[in-house]
Amino acid sequence: MTAVETSLTGIDLGLTGVSGVPRADAPLTAKDFISDQEVRWCPGCGDYVILATVRGLLAELGIRRENLMFVSGIGCSSRLPYYLQTYGIHSIHGRAPAIATGLAVSRPDLSVWVVTGDGDALSIGGNHLIHVLRRNVNMTILLFNNRIYGLTKGQYSPTSEQGKITKSTPMGSVDHPFNTLSVALGAEATFAARALDSDRVGLTEVLRAAARHRGTSFVEILQDCPIFNDGSFDALRRGNAADHLIPLRHGEPIRFGRDNGFAVVRRGFGLAVARADNVAESDVVVHDVTAEGPEYAYALSRLSGQHLDHVAIGIFRQVSRPVYDDALRSQAAAARETHPLGPDSLQSLLTGPETWTVD
Repeated sequence: MTAVETSLTGIDLGLTGVSGVPRADAPLTAKDFISDQEVRWCPGCGDYVILATVRGLLAELGIRRENLMFVSGIGCSSRLPYYLQTYGIHSIHGRAPAIATGLAVSRPDLSVWVVTGDGDALSIGGNHLIHVLRRNVNMTILLFNNRIYGLTKGQYSPTSEQGKITKSTPMGSVDHPFNTLSVALGAEATFAARALDSDRVGLTEVLRAAARHRGTSFVEILQDCPIFNDGSFDALRRGNAADHLIPLRHGEPIRFGRDNGFAVVRRGFGLAVARADNVAESDVVVHDVTAEGPEYAYALSRLSGQHLDHVAIGIFRQVSRPVYDDALRSQAAAARETHPLGPDSLQSLLTGPETWTVD
C-alpha cells in the first residue's frame, strides 16, 4: 500500500481488488476498457477526464471485465456505460440505484457501479438514492455534479446556486440547493467522498477507496459543463484556489490555504473555518473518517456552501455496517432450508398453502 493511500484513509485497502469478485487471469490496461463506441460529449466536458480515470482504475483493480456492471440513469453522465468495455445498462431516469440493487443482491460475483448526475440522482431519483444509502447495498455510486441540466440544454438543477439564471429561471433561481454530501450523510452513507474532475490524482485515490469499500460507496465529482455552465468551479481551479479547497486526510489536522493559513475548528455543535494564527494547535480538528456516527462527517459537509467559499475534498466517512445484500441472501437461504414444502420449491413459496385452481 502506498503512502498516499495510507494518509487518505488510514485503513488497509489491500491490493487484490474488490472482495468476492473474480480477478482477471492476466493483467489489464486502461486500453482494455475502451469500447467500440464513439465518445460523444461536448469538447472540454469534465466527463472525459472522469472516463479516463475510471478506465485506469478498473485496470488497476484487476477485475474481470465480465464481472463489472455499470448502471446509469439519464443525462450526459449516463452515457458512460457505452464507453466502457464491460457490461452496462443505460436505464430509467433516476432509477439506476433500484436496478443496481437487484443486480447486487442476485449476483454477488459482480462489482456494481452506478453512474448518475445531479439532476438524475437528486431530483426524480432522490428517493431511490437515499434508500440505497441507508440500506448499504454493495455498490459504488458516482454522482457527476455540474450544477445544471446539460442533456436537456441548460435548465437549473437541484444543486444550482440561488440566483442562477438559466433557460428555466430567467430571473434567477429562488430554490435553495442541495448540499450533496449532506444528503448522503443524512442517509447515513457508510462511505462518502468528494473529488474534482480536474484533479486526476485525487479522483483516483477517492475512487480506489470507494471501489474497495464493502457497502454503498458514494462519490460526488464536481464536473465542468463548458456549454451550459462553463466555469462554475473555477474558484476551485484557478488563482487562490488553495484558499477555497479543504483537502481531507485521515489522521491529519485539517489545515489548508496558502502556507496553511486556515484551519478547521470545532464551534458549538458544528465545525467552522478559522485563521490558523488565531487558534491553538489543540483546537484544530484532526480528520477521522472512521467516526462511528455520521454527525462529524455531516458537520464537515456543512463547511461547503453554494458559493464555494470553502469546499472539502476527499473522503468524509468510511465505516463498516451490515450490508443489505448479504443479509437478504442469508435470509433467503434460511427460508429455503426451513420452508415446509421443500427447500427448492419456488412455486410452493409463490402459491403458498391457500391457493385454488378454478376450472
